[in-house]
Amino acid sequence: MAETQQVLNNSNEEESLEQETSRSRRRFKASNMSFKEMVEMADILKRADYDRKYGPYLNPNVRKAKIMTKVVKSLRRNFGVRRSKAQLRKRWLNLKLREQDQYGRIKKVLLKSHIQVVVLKSSHFTSGSAQQLIQEIIFCSRDLDLIKEKTKEIEQRLKNMIDVLGRI
Repeated sequence: MAETQQVLNNSNEEESLEQETSRSRRRFKASNMSFKEMVEMADILKRADYDRKYGPYLNPNVRKAKIMTKVVKSLRRNFGVRRSKAQLRKRWLNLKLREQDQYGRIKKVLLKSHIQVVVLKSSHFTSGSAQQLIQEIIFCSRDLDLIKEKTKEIEQRLKNMIDVLGRI
C-alpha cells in the first residue's frame, strides 16, 4: 500500500513538472543571455546603427522596432531562444550603462573578428542563408584584396627606402 502511494506521488510530481515546463516554453526566456547571444545582438545593433550615431532618420521608433525584430529573429534562428523586444532593449541599455566591462569585451570581439557568430540548428541551408554566406565571402575577399594591395605598396616603399640608403 505504501509503495503504491509512493508511486502515485511520484507520478503526480512528474506530471506537474511537465505542465510547468510546457507553460514556460510558451513564455519568452527571461534568463541571462550567453556571451555569444550578446555578441550577436550587439553586432546586429551596431551594423544597423540602432543608437543613431550616423545621422537623423525618418520615423526612428519604427526603424528601431524593425531592427529589434531582426535581433529577435536572429537569436531564435541561431540559438533557439525566444526573447521579447522589451527584454532585449533592457539588456542593451544595461550593457551600455551598467555593465561597461562586459560591453567593452563584446566590442573587442566585434573589432577583432568581423565574423558573425552563427550556430546552425539544422543540417540544411536555405537559399537565403546560402546567399548571406556568399555575400560574406565576397566582402571578405574584397577586404583581403585591399590588404594585399596595401602590403605590396608598403613593400615597394621599403625597397625604395633601402635603395636610397644603399646609395648614401
